[in-house]
Amino acid sequence: HVQLVESGGDSLQADGSLTLSCTTSGVTPVGYDLAWWRQTPGKEREGVAATFARPPAINYVDSVKGRFGIKRDDVNRILYLQMTNLKPEDSAMYYCAARFSWLGRGPDTLRDATLWDYWGQGTQVTVSDYWGQGTQVTVS
Repeated sequence: HVQLVESGGDSLQADGSLTLSCTTSGVTPVGYDLAWWRQTPGKEREGVAATFARPPAINYVDSVKGRFGIKRDDVNRILYLQMTNLKPEDSAMYYCAARFSWLGRGPDTLRDATLWDYWGQGTQVTVSDYWGQGTQVTVS
């Protein structure tokens, strides 16, 4: 029985970094592909990054290339998404997903959410524009 549990979501400023974790159970190193997807209200779920088992490969959506890194720890059965140089448009609910690796992959595998069989509950990432230092107002 496959279970996926995400963690690590947070609220932070633009240009910050964050690492998401997905603790898996029932997922074998070569039996399953793993991926991160994200979704904002009113929009379709978007594939962000995937690590494929057979043959080994990693894919990213263009908007995160050079900023995000997907890493699979098959010893501890954890999937990570290392995010740097975060932008407000990266704000979303981030989901971990898994699929059987024997299905193979095609050009739409990270574009079509229906090709993924198992999903976690998600973890929220909110990226705000730059903040000022603030100014104190005291009313006596």
